[in-house]
Parts: sequence; C-alpha cells; structure tokens
Amino acid sequence: MKTLQFTIPVAPDRTVIVQEDCMSHFYPHLHRHQEAQLMWILEGKGTLIVDNSMHAFRENDIFLLGANQSHVFKSNADYFDEHHPKQVRSISVFFDPNGKLASLFHLPECYMLKNFVKDHANGFKVPPEYIKEVSRRVLRLKNAGQMDQLMHFFYLLRSLYNVSKAIMPLSGGKNSAISENEGIRIGSIYNFISRNFTKPITLEEVADQANLTPQAFCRYFKKHTGNTFVAFLNEMRVHEACKKLTHQKCESISGVAYNCGFNSITNFNRVFKSVIGNSPKEYMVNFQRNIQ
Repeated sequence: MKTLQFTIPVAPDRTVIVQEDCMSHFYPHLHRHQEAQLMWILEGKGTLIVDNSMHAFRENDIFLLGANQSHVFKSNADYFDEHHPKQVRSISVFFDPNGKLASLFHLPECYMLKNFVKDHANGFKVPPEYIKEVSRRVLRLKNAGQMDQLMHFFYLLRSLYNVSKAIMPLSGGKNSAISENEGIRIGSIYNFISRNFTKPITLEEVADQANLTPQAFCRYFKKHTGNTFVAFLNEMRVHEACKKLTHQKCESISGVAYNCGFNSITNFNRVFKSVIGNSPKEYMVNFQRNIQ
C-alpha cells in the first residue's frame, strides 16, 4: 500500500502544473496532496471517493478538489480486465494556494479568487451547463506559453468562481488532519470495500482489514468517514447500480440489484430511494428524458 501523501512534481519555471494522463485505469489508492486539483475526465468511468462521500464519474465530468483533500478516482472493474484493454484519459491542473501563488492571491485585485479557493476547500463538481466554458479555459491554459499560462490560469479561476455560485460541495467535511498511517489504514479499508462490494461482506471481514475488533472498527469508521460501514457500503453499491441502470445494455432492475451486492429487490429499492431520492425505475426514466 503506497503512502497517502503525494508530492506533485513541480517544474522550477512553473507555478501551475498541467498534466495529461493516458493509462489503463486511474491511480487506485486513496491519496492527497498539498495542491488543489482541477480534473477533467476525457475518457473513463468509475466512482470518486472524496473524504466521506462518493460520486459517480464519466467522460467529460470536471471536478475541483481542495488542497489536501483525500480522494481516489476508482475506475470501474472492467478497466482492470487485461483481456479487454481499455484506457482512461484526463487533464489535471494542480496549484498550491499556499505556495508561490500566495503572494498573488494577497493582491487586492485577487481577494475574490483567494476567498473562492478558501471557501471551496471541500471541492465541487462543475455542472453540465458550465462544462464547455471551463474545458475551453483548461485547453487554453494547457496550450499556453510560460507567461500566458499564468494569465489563463486566472481566467480559469474566474470561470470557476462564476460556476461555484450554483454548486454543492463534494463532501461534508475534511479529513486533512489525519496522520499518514491513519490515511493508509482508511485507504486499505476503502480499497477492500471497492474490490468486494458486489459480494456479501461481513463486519468481521472488513474489521480485519484495519486490525480492529468489529466494535472498535464501527467506532473508528464512523469517526473518520462520518458514515457507518453499512451506509457507506450501501452508497457504493447504489452508485454502481446507477452506472449499470444508465448503460446502453442495461439488464433488468432485479439483475442490477443482485449484481451490485443486494440480496433482495425490496431492499435494493428501499436503499436506492434513500440514497438517490428516486426509485430505480424513476431514475432510469429521468435519465432517458434528460439525454433526449
């Protein structure tokens, strides 16, 4: 298990880092870094786990992650199938608001942007109606020369500032105060659940991943994630069900339920509605209506 804290390589002649990645799947372990990150998914589907929350992601989604916000973009299981190779692609913009940019953010003209970064330390997902504008800014930043790059970065921040008036944070709290060892332990728990959520998972099995008794694990998990283990597991299963229900080759609702780890269609419908707010059938109808 790799360490939680990442160090993003920073070129000596760059204040903002633009990184384009193309690989078989996204990095699969929970991690964090001192830089804030804007990530544009060009190819790939999966689940974003950020602090104590989960969000499905797909092509053309854009997320802003706060500095030192624990996260992992978990690719769907089929991206790990070596017999049917797929790829993911993304463009990320990394910037450290407390590093070289700090002096610029303290200029009176930049107070608005400084407060924007501070007020959105829990990140957000860019709404669909703003994707075109934000992605255009990201491409201009990526293709700009040295001096122009910094100017385009501030234009990008201004666009995000306008977006932020109509969003909800990615998570309800930050886990940045946890130690590296605790982060590794939490990451190990997340990874175990994400690999096994389609099968029955006992409390004893997941507690063993943290070297804790079941009772101690329940207290530990609630403290560090804000969720009970059962609620977290159900949410992960529901997010996977959402992806399957909106797939072109969607199986029956009952088939989705059982393949996502639920042991009865009644329980699936109840949990799905408690997490999403609609029944599975209503969710499918709304999705089809929105894409027409």
